[in-house]
Amino acid sequence: MLLSVITVAYKNLAGVEKTWQSLAHLAKASGITFEWIVVDGGSNDGTAEFLENLSGQYNLRFVSEKDNGIYDAMNRGIEMSQGRYALFLNSGDIFHPDIVQVVHQLAAMPSADRAMVIGDALLDFGDGTKKERRAKQGWYIYHSLPASHQAIFFPVSGLRKYPYDLQYKVSSDYALAAKMYKNGYAFKRIKGLVSEFSMGGVSTSNNIELCRDAKNVQRKILGVPGFVAELSFKLRLRTTGKAKAMYNKA
Repeated sequence: MLLSVITVAYKNLAGVEKTWQSLAHLAKASGITFEWIVVDGGSNDGTAEFLENLSGQYNLRFVSEKDNGIYDAMNRGIEMSQGRYALFLNSGDIFHPDIVQVVHQLAAMPSADRAMVIGDALLDFGDGTKKERRAKQGWYIYHSLPASHQAIFFPVSGLRKYPYDLQYKVSSDYALAAKMYKNGYAFKRIKGLVSEFSMGGVSTSNNIELCRDAKNVQRKILGVPGFVAELSFKLRLRTTGKAKAMYNKA
């Protein structure tokens, strides 16, 4: 199986339905096998019943039980994955129609590649404004993720070695990618838009904690000098602050 699409949810039935609907784009890619894994935190809003009624469509497997937060739920999704790559598309996030061209490129990657494959994404600010975030060069990891988390195809073998570290409350995705990068997993660019997601997530609403978390990743994992990490912190604070202001205005 090429791809495991992992969706984490909690009391967001409408978001789960939205994500499910977008899987139809991926299903149009001929010759591509994928599974949908949903890790729900024990919601009582009908999420489990909705998933049960899908009768395994898109090779669906799911659990609905209490967990220790979003990154713990993502680790549970990794444990359940049977694909070569995993993409985290959380409840409410959707595939872009370009995903058909993207996954055919992904399938052409050598199976022995130790690489995180990155593409582009659309950021939805909730007022009709959408901004494209293009994937950057791999060295950008020393400042931030070179692509949106929802546009990174992680090799499942690497995720099992370097799962999400729960000590990072809002930047565990950055820490994971940094650990994999430092252990020989390069970033490889792929052409096309992978996904579209709302800017109302945890990293937008907690931008100060995000910046502090990220600085710890730079110092402890990437070995970035203190003055460089401080400069990156100030730049990130400015950037995330603007994103938060745009979202709140919407």
